[in-house]
Parts: sequence; C-alpha cells; structure tokens
Amino acid sequence: MKLRFLTSTPQDVTRGSGTYVGISVLAEALRGLGHTVEFESPQQHLPVYTAERLWFNRQLRVSAECDLTIGYDMDGYRIARGERGSGRHIASLKGVIADEVRFESGLTRMTMGVQARCERLHVRRAARVVATSQYSAECARRMYGLKEMPVVVPELIDLPAWRRLLDSVNGVAANRAGRFTVLYVGRFYRRKRVNLLLEAAARLRQEVPGLEVRIVGNGPCAEAWRRQAAALKLADTVTWLGDISRTELAREYRRADVFCLPSVQEGFGIVLLEAMAAGRPIVAARAAAIPEVAPQATLVTPESAEALAEGLMGLYRAPELRAEQAAIGLEWVEQFDAPKVARLFLDAIRL
Repeated sequence: MKLRFLTSTPQDVTRGSGTYVGISVLAEALRGLGHTVEFESPQQHLPVYTAERLWFNRQLRVSAECDLTIGYDMDGYRIARGERGSGRHIASLKGVIADEVRFESGLTRMTMGVQARCERLHVRRAARVVATSQYSAECARRMYGLKEMPVVVPELIDLPAWRRLLDSVNGVAANRAGRFTVLYVGRFYRRKRVNLLLEAAARLRQEVPGLEVRIVGNGPCAEAWRRQAAALKLADTVTWLGDISRTELAREYRRADVFCLPSVQEGFGIVLLEAMAAGRPIVAARAAAIPEVAPQATLVTPESAEALAEGLMGLYRAPELRAEQAAIGLEWVEQFDAPKVARLFLDAIRL
C-alpha cells in the first residue's frame, strides 16, 4: 500500500518533539512491513509557524497516486473533503489542539486557536479519524462535534533502536554517589507545568541531599521558568540542558533516578514510553492521557507542587518501590513496540 503523510510538524526531534518522533517511527515501521510512505511537508518556511502551516495547506492538492492520504492534526483540512468521497483521507490526531489551547495565553493561544479551527474542519471532513488515546478521542468527539468516536491507535516506540542508544551510554551513571536526579523532557508550554517542578525542587532541596533536576527542552516559557528558578535560588539544583540529540537524551535517561512529567495536558506522551523503556520510575500528574499510558507511575494531584514534591519524596525514600515500578514499566512498554502499533494503525485506516 502506498501512503501519503501530510505534516507541517518540523522534521527534527528538537522542534518537532514527540509529534515528529511518533510520525517518523510509524513511517519506518510501515516501511518495514512492506508499505510505501511518502512525506509532504512545508518547503517554504515562514517566521510564524501558524502562517507556515496555513500556507502549506493552501498549496496541497488532491492526489490519485497514493492509496491513502494521512493528514496529521490540522494538515490536510483543505483537501480532505475532495478525497472523502473515495474514502482515501484519514485525519490522524497526535493531540487535540482545541484541548491544548485551553492552557495557553497571549500570542500562543491566539495562533493555536486558528490551528484548532482548521483541525475541526479536518476531522469533520475526513473519512476516518484516528487518535492516540481514549482521552484524545473523547476530546476530539466532544470539542469538534464528531458523530463517531475516533479510532484509538497508541503512540509507538522503536524499542530495539532505543535500547541500542541506551546501551551505548550504559556507563553514564557511574560516579554519581549521593545524587538523586529528577529528569524532565518536553517542550516549554504552560500546560507542561514545569513551574510546579521548580516549586517542588525548592521544597525538596533541604530534605533530599544531592537533589538535581535536569530539564531537557525549550519553548515559549523558557525565559519565565528560568526567571522563576533564579528567584527560587535553584542555580545549584536545576540544570537547563536545552534541545539535545537523541544520544544525549538517552544519556540523560540513564543518568536519572526518576522521570517527572507534571503536565496537565497530554494527548499521549511519548516521553513516558522512553522513560519506561529506560527502566526509570515515573512521577506524573493524574491528568489527561497520562494514567492510560503509564498506569504504574506514581500519579499525583494535578496543579499541586506539594503533591509533586510528595510523589518524588516517596520514590526517593523507597528504592525498592522505584525498582518495582521500573520493572512493571519495562514489561508494560512492550505493547507499544513499533511493529505492533504499525499493524494496529493499518487495521484502523483500512476503510
């Protein structure tokens, strides 16, 4: 089968984040199963990402050369109606923009609102809608007024490739006696609530000798969160790593004792799969799709720095609990291995 993937998500892991990882790993898994996948993405880049997405979609045309067109998120909304009659257009949601925008403000909220309106058109025009979690499927149905519930196909991870990376940095945890390392990985949007992790770190630094919080990523909230860390006098506790390579990312997972995701909005959360596959216990907010993806994690009350601190302290004080949770995660993540999920995706898009 010949598949056409439409995506204006930046085609690199630093800017495209989990969305890029999910799409690219799926494409490779489908190719491994004998299918052809062709990408269409923006060739002209504009200073404003939303403007770039809109221009990209304006240039798209209906194609008869592929068996199916898969439009990601809002991408493909203009041509979906033209392809719907043939049953050849699928809208695949990596998240629900209308849900994400609720947690943003200012220019980010305004531009994401435009994207959400386009995504609504996309899912209402497509022959079928695929979402990555029950949470996202319900959000799409409710917020976009869909008559049918989207089909759920989870995100995926290339476990052999990820394990090779982890093995290549296997000695990184040496000479870390006395340190307790908490890792965050993600884009810097308000909904990710890194501010709560910083507050939790300020609460814990006296009780947890050797506490270090390492933060991977970048985004609109970077300046505000760095100012907050300075005000809390966390210079000796928090390390800002910025955008890093996949090898460096594997090194950070190996270095960590606990992975922390305080986010209150996740359509799925590929970073949770990465943490589980690295054998790391997780502290996360009991919110959005997180309980679906990582039910074994230490799940805490959302929007509470105190609850986050208590969750981290609980794992700090209980090495045996960390080991137990890590073992469960290593087994749980097997169901998300790329070839297994790629087959589920093929079943979902066959009309």
